Amino acid sequence: MVMDYGYVNARVRGMHSALLDKKSYDKLLIRQDLPSVLSELENTPYKREIEEASVIHTGIAAVDFALRKNLIRTYQDISDLVRGTRAEGYIRIFLSRWDVQNIKTILRGKNIHASHDEIFECLVPAGQLDDATLTELLRQPDVRSIIDLMATWNIPYAIPLTESVDEWAQSRELVTLEYALDLFHYQNSLAAVKGRGPENRIIRHLIRAEIDTMNIKNMLRIIRDNLETEPAMSLFLEGGAHIDREKFITMASMRSPQEAVSVLDGTPYYFLQSLPPMAYSPGTISIIEKELDLYLMKKGMRLYRGDPLDIGVVIGYLWAKYGEVINLRIIARCKYAGVSDEDLERELFHV
Repeated sequence: MVMDYGYVNARVRGMHSALLDKKSYDKLLIRQDLPSVLSELENTPYKREIEEASVIHTGIAAVDFALRKNLIRTYQDISDLVRGTRAEGYIRIFLSRWDVQNIKTILRGKNIHASHDEIFECLVPAGQLDDATLTELLRQPDVRSIIDLMATWNIPYAIPLTESVDEWAQSRELVTLEYALDLFHYQNSLAAVKGRGPENRIIRHLIRAEIDTMNIKNMLRIIRDNLETEPAMSLFLEGGAHIDREKFITMASMRSPQEAVSVLDGTPYYFLQSLPPMAYSPGTISIIEKELDLYLMKKGMRLYRGDPLDIGVVIGYLWAKYGEVINLRIIARCKYAGVSDEDLERELFHV
């Protein structure tokens, strides 16, 4: 079936118009506590999910349930909209990031013996791994059993995990499995968009930017955790646009994140050099990581304003929706914890 971007993008623009505007955010921000935030959300497109959540949950659990449910439904609507068209493959690549994240979440949860409910609440079955599959993986007693079940079901992500599980068993460092998962995911994603068409270029550009940000994050963790050079180099991901192996090695050999970031001159990530000193406080890299996430989000969202007849409109909307859900979760959690308005404002993703 030939992709009719005019029709699809018109539908997506209608969905985009339902995103919360500044006025809606202001109404949420002036609320003094979580119950009033929940009440205000009932005046938004999240009303249906809030009402569903209120039947089985209270407090912050109700917000988490509602936002998760709304995001899943939105992504499913987009998947249904493009099913059977050439755009379906591109949307599947975008949504596959959730499969990777869900597998990581389950492995991390099992590794620290978190409860079934604690892990499940963090999952977003928006990719190929549906609720039933993720639930069955959660029922497995340990990390190795999860990987074995994935292999039995021929889930592609079992391939890198199976190849790395023995190494993990020796070190018990979960980063071994996570790196193998990321490497497999990005290599397959890039292979799927190696053509010259405009859609391939758009998705490839985003994937390569995401690989760059992953490499910068890995480099920062290497410095923070004082990892030895040889094992640290095994965390480099090929395929980025601006961070090659040589630059990664140079950055990872620096004594501090601030020194490492100075190597980013001439790349789109030079903006990290202008972050306030608190971003480089010893032992913490969360502020820098957030800025990298924000960079990716903005990059994806800008596509919505591009060519009205290409895949960028859909991808831009998906990023915008994700950003909205992130901000609503931040607002809810800050109100629940009694965080000051000033600190809440700093936590938001301003896009």
